[in-house]
Amino acid sequence: MKDATPVRERGEDDLAACVAVLHAVHLAAGYPTVWPDDPASWLGHGAGGRAWVAERSGRIVGHVALVRPAADDVAPSLLRHEPAAVVSRLFVDPAARGLRVGARLLARAADEAHVRGARAVLDVVTTDTAAIALYERLGWTFLGTGRQRWSPTVSVTVRCYAAPAVSPSLPRETP
Repeated sequence: MKDATPVRERGEDDLAACVAVLHAVHLAAGYPTVWPDDPASWLGHGAGGRAWVAERSGRIVGHVALVRPAADDVAPSLLRHEPAAVVSRLFVDPAARGLRVGARLLARAADEAHVRGARAVLDVVTTDTAAIALYERLGWTFLGTGRQRWSPTVSVTVRCYAAPAVSPSLPRETP
């Protein structure tokens, strides 16, 4: 049986649809905390990154990126004695919540980190209880809390997590 929510690498022509989903997420859940001036650029890969999208019925319903840690990232600093790769720009269309889209995207990012010889880490604002519940339900390890600067004027308290030591691999997308 073919998976109803394939995950594939994001292409440049996916950005407009990703921005539309991100806007719906922002209106429904306040993510991102600070709406970017240029959302398409904000979704960029970042340093050494890759990004993937999830689709249902030919429509993008989720997004995740995996990037190298930045000097001021809190989560990698809490992961002792292991290289880290940072899960970033994870969001799921509010209409697709509860369909395991987030789980599939996280598994794809964690698998890629494992291929790179690293462990996937992420941070989440302490008030995002739905995301926290998802990470904990999926077996991500709580590393601790810290203050993360998200803009020159916004600093937030975040909870930091690491992917399970053995990646919860799901079937890979087909090329």
